[in-house]
Amino acid sequence: MKYQCLAVLSGFLWHSATAQHIADSATFARAAASVKKIPPITNTTRQLPLPAAPAGYSLQLKGTDRLPVIDREGHITTPLVDVPVSLYFVLQRHQDSATMDVPNITVTVPGKYAARTGNPTPFVIPALREWYGGKGNYTLPGKPALVIDPRDTAALLPGVTVFKADLQQLTGIPQISIRTGQPRKGDIYFSLRSADQALGKEGYQLEIAEDIRIRAMHPQGAFWATRTLLQLLEQDRQHRHIPQGITRDYPKYAVRGFVLDAGRKFFSMDFLRHYVKFMAYYKMNDFHIHLNDNGFKQFFGNNWDSTYAAFRLENSTFPGLTAKDGSYSKKAFIALQDLADSCAVKIIPEIDVPAHSLAFTKVVPQTASLSYGRDHLNLDSASYDMIDKVFREYLQGPEPVFKGDEVHIGTDEYAKKEAEKFRAFTDHYIRYVESFGKKVRMWGSLTHAQGSTPVKSAGVTMNAWYNGYAEPADMMRQGYDLISTPDGWLYIVPAAGYYHDYLNVAKIYQQWEPNMIGDAVFPMGHPQIKGGAFAVWNDHPGNGITEQDVHDRVFPSMQVLAEKMWNGHTSQSDYQQFAAHSRLIGEGPGLNMRAKITSRDSLALQYDFSDNRINDISGNKRAALQQHQVGISPRKTLVLQGGSSYIKTPLTEVGYPYSVEFDIQPAADNQPGAVLFSSPHAVVTYQDGKIAFSREGYHYHFNYRFHADSMTHVRISGNNKGTSLFINGRLAEKLEGAMRSFPGTKDRNMIIQTLVFPLQTIGDSANAFKGEIDNLKVIQHP
Repeated sequence: MKYQCLAVLSGFLWHSATAQHIADSATFARAAASVKKIPPITNTTRQLPLPAAPAGYSLQLKGTDRLPVIDREGHITTPLVDVPVSLYFVLQRHQDSATMDVPNITVTVPGKYAARTGNPTPFVIPALREWYGGKGNYTLPGKPALVIDPRDTAALLPGVTVFKADLQQLTGIPQISIRTGQPRKGDIYFSLRSADQALGKEGYQLEIAEDIRIRAMHPQGAFWATRTLLQLLEQDRQHRHIPQGITRDYPKYAVRGFVLDAGRKFFSMDFLRHYVKFMAYYKMNDFHIHLNDNGFKQFFGNNWDSTYAAFRLENSTFPGLTAKDGSYSKKAFIALQDLADSCAVKIIPEIDVPAHSLAFTKVVPQTASLSYGRDHLNLDSASYDMIDKVFREYLQGPEPVFKGDEVHIGTDEYAKKEAEKFRAFTDHYIRYVESFGKKVRMWGSLTHAQGSTPVKSAGVTMNAWYNGYAEPADMMRQGYDLISTPDGWLYIVPAAGYYHDYLNVAKIYQQWEPNMIGDAVFPMGHPQIKGGAFAVWNDHPGNGITEQDVHDRVFPSMQVLAEKMWNGHTSQSDYQQFAAHSRLIGEGPGLNMRAKITSRDSLALQYDFSDNRINDISGNKRAALQQHQVGISPRKTLVLQGGSSYIKTPLTEVGYPYSVEFDIQPAADNQPGAVLFSSPHAVVTYQDGKIAFSREGYHYHFNYRFHADSMTHVRISGNNKGTSLFINGRLAEKLEGAMRSFPGTKDRNMIIQTLVFPLQTIGDSANAFKGEIDNLKVIQHP
């Protein structure tokens, strides 16, 4: 990381990347050297004492990194315990109004409670900003009651209803009631009548004693309190106990986001709904869905007609625009946003124009650029006419498809030679989308596309992804708010060989937070840095990547970045401790896309088929749930009859890394594609004497050929890189690292041959494997 400094004087670090309108840096540096320190803050201080500015200058407080403790006007609210607050000042010279950002000055604000006794701060992700420990534990009663302040029923009931379902899922308690009134012992109480006005929209206070009391200023803050409670209960083996104490919790950054490229890879609506709940579990509040994009022409024979492109929303104006290989109906997309509203998550839909636009030009060819490729709109009247109609379809009317208050218009990576036309196009769509009452987001591009054509900045938020495309200090000078989305830190491009396959989460935890954009570092509390977002870009359509593979990459990043965007870096930050404790927290109640299995040890299930009742001898009590047209042979093996013949197990699947072992003796007359194992995500089949598997429309097979009427020991092992077949203890084949080449280019893409192993059904209701299976073991490796 390059830190560019002008001077270090009196403890002030001056960053050239953040300096604004600097006429004479040396003069500013001398002025800064004369700034006095802030006097110590006491328990009775209610207004921040500003340091004196030198003659001819004024010092303005612009922001802090703990607004619920010291706000932008300098008002002080007493925290629970002593906390550091970073202050962001700007020094302004009177004679010419030139300004410079003053590096953060840190003060300590004394807390209400001086002694740190009682229960230590419990681990949650993200960590609690303030905690004062009590003694002992709260115990969830056998019939918990969720009690709402009757004055706040309408506002709080949706979130409390979600919490009730989550609490039932986590604890297994069937009888959880919701009522209004005052709490009794053991109850969990919700109120929006907090006396702590400084908590803001997302802050909350949680008092855990013999009952639990949640107080917030807004339903979003109250909902975040429930995520804290669920994580605490998840880490208790009985899911009943929570350490007593008081927390006052609030985010450091307002936008805590994730960007998903659904244009080049289709993600099911179930996946998107899963992600709303998953993100909410970690208090990540901004789900940006990139709805259209296209592949690279060189991977499709240099033929634009053959190049993959997709637009994922139902469209009535241009019916041919909607992708044939996966799309979302308007009704389903509205329902997704409704779900997100109930989970305190904002959906940000993105229609990416005027580059990345092959899906549009395939439908209306006269919109395509003849100079820069058909993935570029030509920025002529045909382009405006089409894109106006596309946006209008989702924005117009009293109940628009895009129901949230922000919409993303794309605007990245267009040909530099057309900067003026690009700037006019960008300005038009900012104003056009705003005309429907929406705020606009866009990708940073205006440093790359410099020009004289004005582009509206007031009220517009920009994803700052690469400083060569949008130099962040300049963008802020122009008036844009920024979401820190630095590609070098936060871009996942699965198995592409560039950017990150998996983010370097240890480095991110230790070194990054949203005030860092590329090599530019800004003061904490800068009001124009709204937060951060990380992204998954599926640049290589058709490479075999699955939803579960993407999720395997996202999960550790979501945990770390939730921490970094809520807390930033603190004196308590310790990655080794974070990594150890984070293993105890999953995706949220009822969510398990990683297919992790809870068991006594690594052996998750074992069937030896020694009895007509198929029992689990692993000690995990996972006996077969259902048996249909199967038998147990005299030599104690499972006999599948072909056709409709199966057993159902309590496990849906097992995720990476794993091994599944079994003995198999196929009959000679199996039908093509006879099913051995299946789940909603994958199927393992027996095809022409070989074992094969399929998931998400991708089909793979091992080349080892089995002998009919001969028993063979099989082990299939899988991890996040590939899938291996072992025969009688020896490696027979490893499906991993395969590459595909393309005529006319030296480029190659990796093929992903992973398998989350299906376990829900052994056999099938229509085309089961015919033969014998024995000694089934499911092993989940650490």
